[in-house]
Amino acid sequence: MNQNILIADDDTDVLSALSMLLKSEGYTPVIVNSPEQALQALRREDFELILMDLNYSLDTTSGNEGLKLISSIREMDELVPIVVMTGWGTIEVAVSIMKNGANDFIQKPWENDRLLAIIKNQTQLANSQKQSQKLFRQNQLLREEVSSNGDIIARSEAIRPVLETLKQVAHSDVSVLFTGENGTGKSMFARYLHDLSSRRNAQLISVNMGAVTESLFESEMFGHVKGSFTDAKSTRIGRFELADEGTLLLDEIANTPYSQQGKLLRVLEDSQFEKVGSSKTQTVNIRLITATNSDLNAAVKEGKFRKDLLYRINTIEIEIPPLRHRSQDIIPLANSFLKKVAQKYSKPTLSIDSSAESALKSYPWPGNVRELNHVMERAQILCQKSSIQVQDLGLNFITLIDGGQTDTFSDVKTDLRTISEIEEDIIGKRLTYFAGEASEAAKSLGLSRSAFYRKLQKSKN
Repeated sequence: MNQNILIADDDTDVLSALSMLLKSEGYTPVIVNSPEQALQALRREDFELILMDLNYSLDTTSGNEGLKLISSIREMDELVPIVVMTGWGTIEVAVSIMKNGANDFIQKPWENDRLLAIIKNQTQLANSQKQSQKLFRQNQLLREEVSSNGDIIARSEAIRPVLETLKQVAHSDVSVLFTGENGTGKSMFARYLHDLSSRRNAQLISVNMGAVTESLFESEMFGHVKGSFTDAKSTRIGRFELADEGTLLLDEIANTPYSQQGKLLRVLEDSQFEKVGSSKTQTVNIRLITATNSDLNAAVKEGKFRKDLLYRINTIEIEIPPLRHRSQDIIPLANSFLKKVAQKYSKPTLSIDSSAESALKSYPWPGNVRELNHVMERAQILCQKSSIQVQDLGLNFITLIDGGQTDTFSDVKTDLRTISEIEEDIIGKRLTYFAGEASEAAKSLGLSRSAFYRKLQKSKN
């Protein structure tokens, strides 16, 4: 922890005596003899506390120099404790000092024990205030964060390798990049990784990089000091500082403005940054996780993403498979979502009718786990029976990729094809959708692999 204490006084005997006292107590005194030097020191580094005289060589009686210095310090740092030393210990002086922003004062000559007690109390109080400010900001972010509300369910073969890799890398601090389609649960797996890691007792701070505007990027990520720009009414803690000792998740990393990627790379490489409006360098210790649904290699070739930044974030790259490749997980996930919605609205948990289960398994889930979550929440709320039926799901069938067109139940009355022709069309579309993976196409249709091949062969004859 920082133990630096700034001492501002124009009396060399006072500076010498205080320096010896503080060193004997384990503090690191930094001495200056004018208000100007005090402000210069504050611009260079942070201090645990400031001990300052009220009067300096230009004006030895009014205290105006000291009061002005207090105001200037408060413009730079709202929380650093200021203890004023004065030979004029009147009530009026004390009131004036406190109004200007000082935390306490002590009369010269001082008693060492009393001065040390004041320093200890004020530093403890300031540290508590800083921690409270940080916790308030973290809780604010947690309230704003949209959770997927999904459990880690891994019955399908497609997802098990992902969990095995996460367990392998959890206790290291290597950077992890999650890739995959929208809605596959990348942020949920990031949370799972954080919870497995040695940083699990610290915060996971998530940032949607697509929502951070270029103009506010530095303020959002690194924070700003009061007065650094027009709307900076108070000092703000940035996301990197909030994640210190914990994990920082940069979601939708591909959306980071190119002009800001160099600044991001610098803090990731050096673990150092400066708040907007401050020249003080701060150090952070984080574990970095990133996520994207974009092809970052293609973005590098197009000049939209820095190659050196990509190399910094993809030490371990993990692709989260789409839900259509996790057919065994669909019903367990659906039941999990139903349970959570029932708890949320204090309603009994509904079961899923067998026909609805078949529909859930057959649907290709272009929106993946996120879409399944929304579908089950809607069904739980609107269902009028004890079990969810197909019509409660509100799915468009058959939602298959075919030149940008979709077929739905409502199209049946205008579809004049034979059953064989419809089957042939569906089988062809499913194979296209699953990139020729016959087993996945068969599962999505509720068919065994052999039955699917029989129908496929029949369609070719």
